[in-house]
Amino acid sequence: MTESHPDGTPDGELICSSKGCRATAAWALRWNNPKIHTPERRKVWLACDDHRDQLSRFLDRRDFLRDVIPVGDLSPSDG
Repeated sequence: MTESHPDGTPDGELICSSKGCRATAAWALRWNNPKIHTPERRKVWLACDDHRDQLSRFLDRRDFLRDVIPVGDLSPSDG
């Protein structure tokens, strides 16, 4: 039996961070807020193909976006 979160998402499944989206994430948007994070720190939002541009623009307008990579390229140090 597969474990799942209260929202029904199976553990380990990477889901888009866009509000209300339940699609599987294809992209990792790595960002940081320079006012509160050290320069090397990276937070991660996940995005499906449909929300990649929207989430990237949101972070970029605030000068938070550092890079966008495929989720398969995430490392244990990300996030």
